[in-house]
Amino acid sequence: MMGVENPLGMHVILDLYECDPKILDDIEKIEEILTKAAEIANATVIDKRFHKFSPQGVSGAVVVSESHITIHTWPEHGYASVDVYTCGDHTMPVKAGEYIIKALKCKNPTVVKIDRGILFRKD
Repeated sequence: MMGVENPLGMHVILDLYECDPKILDDIEKIEEILTKAAEIANATVIDKRFHKFSPQGVSGAVVVSESHITIHTWPEHGYASVDVYTCGDHTMPVKAGEYIIKALKCKNPTVVKIDRGILFRKD
């Protein structure tokens, strides 16, 4: 008989509508939010990279030893696309996503959770 193991990771995909456009266009604030989200997820930050677009928008990634947290913003639409992907039983990607929603002052979030790396074992 085949038994299901715990997934290797969880991918939380956030489509965030009606966010504060000023926050979405502030590269320093976005980096601060994603770094704090990594801390809340109980993940270990390895590296960070952020880019400010002209005339507006920010993209960024926080690479964690457990995977990554990324964001792409469209301030003109009040929209942000966010991925929180972590592996390991000690991480809390959903809590990180909840923090990001609040920090961006999002009024209309859509959240999808996907288990990644579902392995099967023989009993």
